[in-house]
Amino acid sequence: GYPGYNSLWPKESVSVAEVLKENGYSTAAFGKWHNTPMWEVNAAGPFDRWPTGLGFEYFYGFLSAQTSQWEPTLYRNTLPADPLAAPRPGYHLTTDLVNDAIGWVHRHDALAPDKPFFLYFATGATHVPHHVPAEWIAKYKGKFDEGWDVLRARSFARQKELGVIPANAQLTPRPKEIPAWDSLSADQKKLLARQMEVYAGFLAHTDHEVGRLLAGIRADGHSED
Repeated sequence: GYPGYNSLWPKESVSVAEVLKENGYSTAAFGKWHNTPMWEVNAAGPFDRWPTGLGFEYFYGFLSAQTSQWEPTLYRNTLPADPLAAPRPGYHLTTDLVNDAIGWVHRHDALAPDKPFFLYFATGATHVPHHVPAEWIAKYKGKFDEGWDVLRARSFARQKELGVIPANAQLTPRPKEIPAWDSLSADQKKLLARQMEVYAGFLAHTDHEVGRLLAGIRADGHSED
């Protein structure tokens, strides 16, 4: 329904992974890959528009816009990953992706320590569904009870103090599609504040897991130089 968004990656448009692979890099992709036509996501292929057909030597993730963070539909290379027979206590997709990516880096460095690598990592967060462990949501309990109008003005002022935005910047009007927080009922406020808590917890959890991935890469002796 949108120009240039028909999911058919043209053959004349090479991926950065393909360029790097042809120039001596190991390549791997983890997480969300929403670039394969859904009618080609099956056991018969074709697989030329899958990650492994577009320059990535290894892939572990999902081939859609979204998936459950608790019971995801995952693929390893071109085969379905072992499905979860039942929800596993403590399982979360982002944690799983990070574990697999760190394992790939360890294997790469053990077998080809002098070879550079390109690791593409895309979480399901913070796309829906907003699934995150309860303890991460609890960190933000009550943090959004004042509502988006107060929080928006406060964030704007803090950005000025930090120098993120110019001191003379003007706060734009609240979009007319968004109601004033004070116009909402008590039940609406309770629901929306809870949704903000969940979203914030999801984002913080993702940030933590990405940090864990970077720490795992650095632990193998890789720097950001």
